[in-house]
Amino acid sequence: MTARPVLLVTGGSRGIGAAICIMAAQRGYDVAVNYQSNAEAAEKVVAACKAAGAKAIAIKGDMAKDADITRVFAEVAAALGPLSHVVNNAGITGPAGRLADADPQTIRTCIDVNVTGAILVAREAARALLANGAAKDRAIVNISSIAAGIGSADEFVWYAASKGAIDSLTIGLARELAPSGIRVNAVAPGMTETDIHAMSSGEPGRVARIAPTIPLKRAAQPEEIAEAVLFALSEASSYMIGSILRVGGGR
Repeated sequence: MTARPVLLVTGGSRGIGAAICIMAAQRGYDVAVNYQSNAEAAEKVVAACKAAGAKAIAIKGDMAKDADITRVFAEVAAALGPLSHVVNNAGITGPAGRLADADPQTIRTCIDVNVTGAILVAREAARALLANGAAKDRAIVNISSIAAGIGSADEFVWYAASKGAIDSLTIGLARELAPSGIRVNAVAPGMTETDIHAMSSGEPGRVARIAPTIPLKRAAQPEEIAEAVLFALSEASSYMIGSILRVGGGR
């Protein structure tokens, strides 16, 4: 019997991350759901993954902390076996506003998670996948944002800048790991119906405000973003490396 691929999704307990976990389980992956604080939400995702026939675990860890990142990767391997796929998804925005008015700590916290943390997650992912040379079609998918291209003026300039860093990380790491047979790509979602708008940005009405400016006149559902991520993880994207796949409804 062929071993199932093992996937870690950072920030996998809600929104896009949760949709990726559940869809991956439905498509034959065993899944590790990383979460920062909401154990109940993570366990609901784990239950949905198990209902789809996957092995699944929830692992608490702050993806801005070096020790937590290292521990999470070790716990995945101990519980599910060697990693073959990683989705580098954990991220925050901070309260919405103009850069001139932003609290420096808001900026630092965002960069700690979205840039430094994401780079450290990518480092551990590279180490884990390089060590698992027997696995078929190893892949890393970073979650960027269309904000990297549009700048998010008057809302989250610092967040947009953090996602620009993810695009650069994706291109560089893809070229670094391609000779070892590991593919690295990114998916850049546009406006998506998740609770990040209320929980992180402090603007629960943001989707309704921005949706009319999107050519499709609506926000994405998390599952629509997850479809692109699962494509980038799969053999269907076997000749794609260093790509940033925009899923923004034309925005």
